[in-house]
Amino acid sequence: MAPTIGRDGFTKIWLPPAWVDKSSWVDAKSGTSGGGEGYYWHDFDKNSNYGSEPQLKQAVNALSNAGVQAVYDVVPNHMNDKFPGTLVRFPRGLKLWRDDCATPSSCDEGDAFMSGSADLNTSNAEVSSRLMQEFRNLRDNYGAKGLRFDFVRGYAPERVNLWMKDFGDQAFCVGELWKSPGEFPASDWRNKASWQDILKDWSDRSRCAVFDFALKERLQNGSLAEWRHGLNGNPDPAWRQIAVTFVDNHDTGYSPGQHGGQHHWPVPEDKRNIAYAYILLSPGIPTVYWPDMYDWGRGDLIRMLIKLRKDAGIRADSPIRFQSHYSGLVATINGSRQRLLIALDADLSMIPEGFTKALFADAERIRAWQTRSAPEDTTTTLHCDNANPGNGQAVYAVGSPVELGAWDPAHAIALKPTAPKRWSGAVVWPTQQAIKWKCVIRSLSNVNEVYWQKDPDNSLTTSAGTEAVGSF
Repeated sequence: MAPTIGRDGFTKIWLPPAWVDKSSWVDAKSGTSGGGEGYYWHDFDKNSNYGSEPQLKQAVNALSNAGVQAVYDVVPNHMNDKFPGTLVRFPRGLKLWRDDCATPSSCDEGDAFMSGSADLNTSNAEVSSRLMQEFRNLRDNYGAKGLRFDFVRGYAPERVNLWMKDFGDQAFCVGELWKSPGEFPASDWRNKASWQDILKDWSDRSRCAVFDFALKERLQNGSLAEWRHGLNGNPDPAWRQIAVTFVDNHDTGYSPGQHGGQHHWPVPEDKRNIAYAYILLSPGIPTVYWPDMYDWGRGDLIRMLIKLRKDAGIRADSPIRFQSHYSGLVATINGSRQRLLIALDADLSMIPEGFTKALFADAERIRAWQTRSAPEDTTTTLHCDNANPGNGQAVYAVGSPVELGAWDPAHAIALKPTAPKRWSGAVVWPTQQAIKWKCVIRSLSNVNEVYWQKDPDNSLTTSAGTEAVGSF
């Protein structure tokens, strides 16, 4: 399928662990069983349950010819010590394992995996260098262009940085840090921190990208409007750039396999299309779960979203601005070629001037429009003079751009009193845009009860530090 994967627009494919894994488990209560996926490996042998070593090389070569880079899943924290290895051996009693130490914290760099009895001591020079050698082997002999680090809560981010400096400083790397603030000890600063800050800290110390579990947590527990609190929606482009976004993966979601996968934290079915629209049309490095693309009938929608992303020139660090005065999620994303306006399950009813329809899908719960890209954003202060709202009324600005409600008073922006009979507010929008707008007085209890400023419309062209005045 390598040619198909390349044509569909993917630039990287995250492969499962290539190392041999003979583990197995059975849950008699649920009637499920598993093992052998590579996450409880015992040797660096590449003849795994996924296929033979020659087949692995053939697959990676086919992907490379299709313009798709291989990113290998690697599991440095733990291994199965119940089977002997021929390519790698870590004997007991040499402080190569967590359990070799007087206390686990005296040598192990992070959390235990399950009981911790099978944890490698990655701080041991022999263990660290042996893993580093294998990462180079994946790079030099198996086409690895990047690494996905499993269970990074089990070893220090500085260890990942050390390994990647050897693998290639410019190569892609991403860490799986799935640990909520409440799971940290009360004495740890992260116990009271945000999901974002925990991810930022790990990325800063490892110098790698990180899966956006801040967004994943909001996908699971928050409203659509709260999806903006993912790392990919951070105001700082440096943090957007390292956020690897996803809807589900082999841990969190369902699987087409025999027992339906682990599905520890799956996004509900009615949110999945909208979630893909968000991650594929917004900043960050989006990841598509294979069965959603090729097994469960979402491929056509995902292809359209990928094409729209690429046509607009949206990158991991592209600017995004959320329009919180609408329901659902409304945002503008400035790509290098086009500016997108997305409305996800939102009440944006009037289309702003200059935008053309790009994609309507999922019974129009997903809507996207496009226009020419703006050079940058700027802030304008709007003033409404001679305003005299009565009890239960307030002053608003409404106008042609999405930032001012696209002439819909229900989504106008509220202004605040700044001087006698003057109400003001700041608006952030693209520079060099021709804007028409008016002041309105609107009832606080009835959005349809509106008193408009008389004609003509107020006009301005946005530029740095501009102010504009309307008057009743």
